[in-house]
Amino acid sequence: MKSSVGLFFFDIVKVLSISYNSICFQASKVFHGPRRFFSAAHIFFCSCKESFNFDWFLVPCSETSDFCFCLIDLRHLIMGNCCASPGSEKEKKKENPYLIDYNVLHGSVSRNRGPVLKDPTGRDISLKYELGREMGRGEFGVTYMCTEKSTNEKYACKSIAKKKLRTAVDIEDVRREVQIMKRLPKHPNIVSLKDTFEDENAVHIVMELCEGGELFDRIVSRGHYTERAAAGVMRTIVEVVQICHKHGVMHRDLKPENFLFANKKEAAPLKIIDFGLSVDFKHGERFSEIVGSPYYMAPEVLKHNYGPEIDIWSAGVILYILLCGIPPFWAETEQGVAQAIIRAVVDFKRDPWPKVSDKAKELVKKMLDPDPKKRLTAQEVLDHPWLQDAKSVPNVSLGESVKARLKQFSMMNKLKKKALQVMAEHLSMEEVAGIKEAFITMDINNRGQINLDELRSGLQKLGQPIPDSDLQILMEAADLDGDGTLNYAEFVAVSIHIKKITNEEHLHKAFAFFDQNQSGYIEIEELQNALADELSTNSEEVINAIMHDVDTDKDGRISYEEFAAMMKAGTDWRKASRQYSRERFNTLSLKLMRDGQ
Repeated sequence: MKSSVGLFFFDIVKVLSISYNSICFQASKVFHGPRRFFSAAHIFFCSCKESFNFDWFLVPCSETSDFCFCLIDLRHLIMGNCCASPGSEKEKKKENPYLIDYNVLHGSVSRNRGPVLKDPTGRDISLKYELGREMGRGEFGVTYMCTEKSTNEKYACKSIAKKKLRTAVDIEDVRREVQIMKRLPKHPNIVSLKDTFEDENAVHIVMELCEGGELFDRIVSRGHYTERAAAGVMRTIVEVVQICHKHGVMHRDLKPENFLFANKKEAAPLKIIDFGLSVDFKHGERFSEIVGSPYYMAPEVLKHNYGPEIDIWSAGVILYILLCGIPPFWAETEQGVAQAIIRAVVDFKRDPWPKVSDKAKELVKKMLDPDPKKRLTAQEVLDHPWLQDAKSVPNVSLGESVKARLKQFSMMNKLKKKALQVMAEHLSMEEVAGIKEAFITMDINNRGQINLDELRSGLQKLGQPIPDSDLQILMEAADLDGDGTLNYAEFVAVSIHIKKITNEEHLHKAFAFFDQNQSGYIEIEELQNALADELSTNSEEVINAIMHDVDTDKDGRISYEEFAAMMKAGTDWRKASRQYSRERFNTLSLKLMRDGQ
């Protein structure tokens, strides 16, 4: 299905998600319209009954919560939150003081911003720790090795720049991650939180240091990889899930990259290190927000109606990969991956599955049951005969082909991660400036509010008039406090939260990073240089494997088109931006629901 572009105020709106009888509108750069397209000269805001055959619909109505909405029908308005259980009401949140537009309009400066953390250990991390070398870099900040001055013990410190917390959702994510890590009990397979600090510019999270490497890297470095070894890894992962669920925590982002070994010793424990998307849940509570990583998403996540069962699905995907080296649901595009997940057809015919025990295959099937009510619980997985009787699990090698696939799969993820880091640098929160200027232009009396007449007049001056009937609906939807005007936060909520450059612009910038000689192609030497930090001494076969997969025309180099195709297949877009990830997968979910998947 092709997409069309339509103006919404002076930007473009995207229909992001559809859940049963609901449509959630969210501002973005591209409009993917269900059943109906329109040109850039028109505004989309019409009757839900007429256009979508629904009796009611959702529109975002808070600058500070990407999933706070108004539910609109012919009679009344109510407030809600897509991440809450049905029928629950949420208190309207305050504007995000870390956003540039808030600071400009309200005259706030950094010293007046409220804290991100509720009860940090202290303000000045340098009094207790000395920061060392950089270990990694993400959307919000940098992870350093640090040393506790009094004991000389080594830890990891994740330093999150406050200015990069673009929305209140980002702030809440950091706050919730810390609270969850504090609340979970001490466990040998869960990374422990040591201290937290918050100063004027950053939040610092000090935690246990894990230097043993990623799960797949450890597996492929061993000379002998067996089904019994895979069973040991899976038991650890599911025990972590069980602990989380027992304490009311849904992880929502289980994947191999989130597990590290504590050290390089053979018997080092495997630890889960990331709770960035985790959330508290109560029994029977359902969630709607699309989060996670493409290959590991459960079908009900794409359908916007899920609970803790999704963690078992993700663990089942990991088990499938551990046993054969490739994901169970794979395609060349994001939509293809999602469609494969919805269909939930698991292939046990390809090598090495004929050699894998029946008990292992049975467990995979039960963990990947598309019906979450029939899917095994964490305890049921641990009680399964394949995990209960370790001695009966075959200790025969799964074959070199499985190790080779795991190595290739792991390295391909590293290549995508490097590209996404480049893309993340270009997601600028200053891009919201156009909305601020338009609001100020409409607010002719400088009251910090615009009424219906000012909105109508302003849109006409911008060459984007809206019929009065639609304009009235729009005002009522956005006017949360019912005062007949739109304040800046309400205005932003119905126009756009954070503008993003288009997908193609992102990809071109990432491609240019690898194309060091600007030839228009990524050559083998350039790939080796870009991934030098990630590659071992025996890197030639890995680079060749990546080239074999990505270089579809087999000319020995990667063109932009081939690079873009690779990035669109199962990429974890959250490494570029959680907001970007949300937009991509809500759009994808809409397409699937529209097409009856």
